[in-house]
Amino acid sequence: MTAASILILGGVRSGKSRLAERIASDSGLPVTYVATATAGDDAEMQQRIAQHRSRRPANWHTVEEPTQLARRLRENCAPQHCVIVDCLTLWLTNLLCSADPALLRGQVDELVETLPRLPGTLILVGNETGLGVVPLGALSRQFVDEAGELHQRLAERCEQVIFTVAGLAQVLKGVQR
Repeated sequence: MTAASILILGGVRSGKSRLAERIASDSGLPVTYVATATAGDDAEMQQRIAQHRSRRPANWHTVEEPTQLARRLRENCAPQHCVIVDCLTLWLTNLLCSADPALLRGQVDELVETLPRLPGTLILVGNETGLGVVPLGALSRQFVDEAGELHQRLAERCEQVIFTVAGLAQVLKGVQR
């Protein structure tokens, strides 16, 4: 597989992470899994993280990175290597909840600018939040707006964009693999 960037979007439990894992596994390349989730004291989130961990092959390298995603990608992307980022919207949540309001814009811009220069295969996974009603609350609306903007900017730069629903993948951009 040559250098590629793939953006996989879908709702919660749509099958997007499983699709990313299958593409990575099928590539035959060494895989690094960049996990952005943080659980803290949230037992349900701890369980979700444990489920994701249990599905990964033992030979995959895992890197946990809640905020500095572009830096981690520069450190881990390499020719003949596959990197999965799961999940962009959890990463965005971490940035929105940061005590530093400038962190969000700086990190998003850095990721978008870094993306075209990364070698190897990169698979980005994110929750599509723009299919529902406009949420109540300023923070929720900001999250939906920021996620939509991030996904649009990344989709513009990625070679392939896939939308998942009910475990089914629909290629929106690029060639079906």
